[in-house]
Amino acid sequence: ALSLPYPFLFLCLGDCQLQTPCRIQKCTTDFVSLTSHLNSALDGFDLEFCKALRAYSACTYRNSKVCRGNLVYHSAVLGISDLMSQRNCSKDGPTSSTNPEVTHDPCNYSGRLGTRELRGGEQTPSSDLFCGLFGDPHLRTFKDHFQTCKVEGAWPLIDNNYLSVQVTNVPLVPGSSATATNKITIIFKSYQDCTDQKVYQAVTDDLPAAFVDGTTSGGDSDTKSLRIVESVSGRCVEMHAKYIGTTVFVRQVGRYLTLAIRMPKELAMAYEESQDLQLCVNGCPSSERIDDSGHLPLPVMGQLLPHVSSAQPRSIYTVESATTKCHEKMLVKDLYFYSCVFDLLTTGDANFTAAAHSALKDVEALHPRKERWHIFPHSGNGGIGQNSKLPVSLGLVCLILVAFL
Repeated sequence: ALSLPYPFLFLCLGDCQLQTPCRIQKCTTDFVSLTSHLNSALDGFDLEFCKALRAYSACTYRNSKVCRGNLVYHSAVLGISDLMSQRNCSKDGPTSSTNPEVTHDPCNYSGRLGTRELRGGEQTPSSDLFCGLFGDPHLRTFKDHFQTCKVEGAWPLIDNNYLSVQVTNVPLVPGSSATATNKITIIFKSYQDCTDQKVYQAVTDDLPAAFVDGTTSGGDSDTKSLRIVESVSGRCVEMHAKYIGTTVFVRQVGRYLTLAIRMPKELAMAYEESQDLQLCVNGCPSSERIDDSGHLPLPVMGQLLPHVSSAQPRSIYTVESATTKCHEKMLVKDLYFYSCVFDLLTTGDANFTAAAHSALKDVEALHPRKERWHIFPHSGNGGIGQNSKLPVSLGLVCLILVAFL
């Protein structure tokens, strides 16, 4: 909620005794309606606030004669001048409409959402959803279901009326079913006057900080309702789509890519029946699952994967050494931790430790509900479980036949 340093701006919201026909109370009420939904932490705040201030100033000017001698009126005029100076607002420029129904920026989803919440009488918890993909590959769906899948080739993560995300997974080892992501294609679909269609594509060793057309933003050059930010050169790119309230992180860790996305539920679920094959929405098909309800089968300790030449250089992890390696970066033994152990035992590639760690950091940055950041597997028999101490027992002699048949 917006907090202003000038209490006199709101004096007339009560039972003010104003001389008719002075309309300063209406000017102040309109200003409150125009600014009550604004959040100073969001992009575009200054632009919208200055528009509202200019509208407020114009309203006071129209009432200058009839409100002459009114102390509240003169206090408002001084307050407007001070606020315009603080916010570096020019006196000339666009003004906000005094009709609250049409004042909100259609290219700012947060602003539109805030309006609906305020009219409902109270703020509601965020309805944003999170989806992530990393490692071998491990999928966290919009429903916070955690799966490990094969899904070789091109698969749609998201395909709704606003956004399409497709990943391409390649075998880690020729002849096996273990895969990892080496290509990500994201299509931001055209939306009103906010942006034309923009396509982003990343492949291994080519993580551009621009769309395929060479631009780094969509929409008006001032508001930038869609923009790309390179947070780590060549390693991490962020895409912020303000008009649909969506944020996407794409990373390269080692030789493979990871993805994390936060999107409003009402937009994520806006798709046709023919678009139901979306891994973020419905998870992997059962025929593509490696895990068993979150339980991961462990490879035989120290054995090479099928079809891997003994001459190929790689580090060999035991259950104990893989556990120790993953524990260096992840202290909580949740499914991200166990996925790290699984990937080290499956591939011997220490980069998968960093992939699991960065995936969890992306959850902490984007997932709207802190109490759901960590997902723990159900206790039970077979594979890695919440209460498992990873003993060299049945879990260790469980060949990864499910993954590599």
